[in-house]
Amino acid sequence: MNGPYHLLPTPLGDLGAVFDGEGRLIRLDRLHGHPLLAPASPVPKSLPYLKRQLESYFSGNLRDFNIPMLAEGTDFQRRVWKELLKIPYGQAISYLELARRLGDEKCIRAAARANGANPIAILIPCHRVIGSDGSLVGYAGGLDMKEFLLRLEGVLPKAPPQPRLPLEWD
Repeated sequence: MNGPYHLLPTPLGDLGAVFDGEGRLIRLDRLHGHPLLAPASPVPKSLPYLKRQLESYFSGNLRDFNIPMLAEGTDFQRRVWKELLKIPYGQAISYLELARRLGDEKCIRAAARANGANPIAILIPCHRVIGSDGSLVGYAGGLDMKEFLLRLEGVLPKAPPQPRLPLEWD
């Protein structure tokens, strides 16, 4: 975990956002109950906008984010992440298709590794990449998070309603 994080409560649990000195988002991670380091710097100017945009996204009212971001990685990783940004809301592609879009289907494993190294989950939509057979393979935030996001965006059908349990035992 890189820190210090600014805490963002979401329907998926807490996310942690890290910003650079210019207020650009550089990491967005699912915290999975990890302890937080208190942010040492003042609240970044873009943090309230990120909170509002995430709330709007999770309520189904936002499809594209416009938060200033800086995803640091190798040239190849940044190429992959740029390609991920081209996958429209509500759609998914396979890892093989991602490699093809990068110009070489032989780079499928490297593309998958770069996808998994994405430092800005959700905003750079690595969750929109799935297995060729439609399976939800690999996701740093957990497969439950990937499934939730794909259901939210309509790639997967909405989860069936859960049966209500009786409040009292007979």
